[in-house]
Amino acid sequence: MLTLSEDILTKTIRTRPDNSYKGTYGRIVLVGGNANFGGAIIMASTAAVYAGAGLVTTGTDTSNLSSLHANLPETMFVNYYDKVKLSQLVSDATTVVVGPGLGEDFHSEEVLATVLANTNADQTVIIDGSAITLLAAHKIDTPAGNLIYTPHEMEWQRLSGIKIGEQTVEANQVVQKQFNATIVLKKHHSEIYTKTDTYQLPIGTPAQATGGMGDTLAGMIGGFTAQFENQQNAVLAAVYTHSAIAEELAQSQYVVLPHQISQALPSFMKRYAN
Repeated sequence: MLTLSEDILTKTIRTRPDNSYKGTYGRIVLVGGNANFGGAIIMASTAAVYAGAGLVTTGTDTSNLSSLHANLPETMFVNYYDKVKLSQLVSDATTVVVGPGLGEDFHSEEVLATVLANTNADQTVIIDGSAITLLAAHKIDTPAGNLIYTPHEMEWQRLSGIKIGEQTVEANQVVQKQFNATIVLKKHHSEIYTKTDTYQLPIGTPAQATGGMGDTLAGMIGGFTAQFENQQNAVLAAVYTHSAIAEELAQSQYVVLPHQISQALPSFMKRYAN
């Protein structure tokens, strides 16, 4: 297992060329946030915007629209029950993030099915939270795209069939190869299983143990993969950045809130752009 280091940031984060515009930095669609869990998709969308994605659209329940635009005017909105519009937006995206706050009821399953039926092989598709649980429970067909799963240990147990106590590197690698996907296994010293290597994140802080931290990470991975060409490095850099910012904030804070990580992204990324 390789140790993920700060070097991944300078390998990934690039100075923006003068001749660029919003389309240069990707078109990302984030889908989730039912009537009870709107905060999750708002936090994920916030992370994508602050990470530098060029065009961000949030597909969510209409009950979340006012909160979404009050907190994040930079994002566009689509009612995720509008299958025609959602299908078109997903098919046109550079990167798709699905799952934060989606829920696990019949309506959530319908939304997920619409998203996964419209991805294509040229896209990066990040599957998080409720979407992982739904995939595991309903045996939904694997979607097209460069797939990235971002489970915590219990979600990984549901998806992989490997019990938490038996989630060894070797066992996880076997299932990762079967999925032919990148796995970001969120835990103390998270592990990232790519198609070529396995990495361990050596940093992080218990100050991150608060709701919404995983939603923010999913949005960051979406924002990084939407704009940086090397997709594997983009995932690794997003994971490292998430905890590196948290460690800095934790030097003066008892708890680090997810939106604080997002707000710190532009200045943090500027330090490593080359």
